[in-house]
Amino acid sequence: MTLIADPHEGDSVYDPTCSSGGLLLNCAMMLKDQGKEYRTLRLFGQEINLITSGIARMNMLLHGFEEFNIVRGNTLSNPIFMEYDELQKFDIVLANPPYSIKSWDQAAFTDDPYGRNIWGTPPQGCADYAFQQHIMKSLKPDTGRCVVLWPHGILFRDAERDMRRKMIESDCVDCVIGLGPNLFYNSPMEACLLICRTRKHEQRRGKILFINAVDEVRRDKTISMLEERHIDKIFKAYKEYKDIPGFAKVVSNEQILENGATLNISQYVSRLEVKDDAPKQTLEELLEEWTGKRTELYKGISRILEG
Repeated sequence: MTLIADPHEGDSVYDPTCSSGGLLLNCAMMLKDQGKEYRTLRLFGQEINLITSGIARMNMLLHGFEEFNIVRGNTLSNPIFMEYDELQKFDIVLANPPYSIKSWDQAAFTDDPYGRNIWGTPPQGCADYAFQQHIMKSLKPDTGRCVVLWPHGILFRDAERDMRRKMIESDCVDCVIGLGPNLFYNSPMEACLLICRTRKHEQRRGKILFINAVDEVRRDKTISMLEERHIDKIFKAYKEYKDIPGFAKVVSNEQILENGATLNISQYVSRLEVKDDAPKQTLEELLEEWTGKRTELYKGISRILEG
């Protein structure tokens, strides 16, 4: 998420559901590892839980960061960071909001005083798009970019179709990345990254990149992990922004809207795709190759036993 957000010296970084502050710290640590002046980053976070917000502040101090502002509060009902009587704007927003919460003030969001209902009001049983609209409203108009971790339902649920359609029509969606299952201790579900920009690069306008990285994990019993090789492959595909059979697909906004405004990754990227130029072997060739490798294995075992 931090690699995709690409923080620069002096950027403002915000997490509206910051928990213990890990995403904010990652931005600063990445700049530090690159030998850049990481202390010029301005870090902002809001967290509803009192103890967790305290842990986030401690986390910053323990890692040697002083230029941060982490506050306690409910981001949807009482956003703290304001500027000139409107929501403060940031260069980067990284977030892992709570999934599909039902206990939130939907009625107040219908006539939101902060103007966050830019695409509409989400259903009472799922506040995901309330958080996503808050995030978009918190981005700077020229440099704003966000990477948000969501369940896959946000990509295709019927109840949110109209909001999703307006989001696509606004041409802010840059990329959708599907991740593998069991990456989180508290949930076996597959998650996705929704990447948006207030001003997309010219060559990416009117298009969305889909990356199906569900197999890019190392599985260890009930837990999966993203290793460096997986991260590198996903990030490289995002940077190149081109079709990769079975892994990535660039799709026009028009095609997506015609397809019912669904962002369901499997609709556009099939894991069964095979490169047309990939070498194809007959059954006889495969059998011959297997026989040869088996012979080499037996010879190797014999040399070991004789030695």
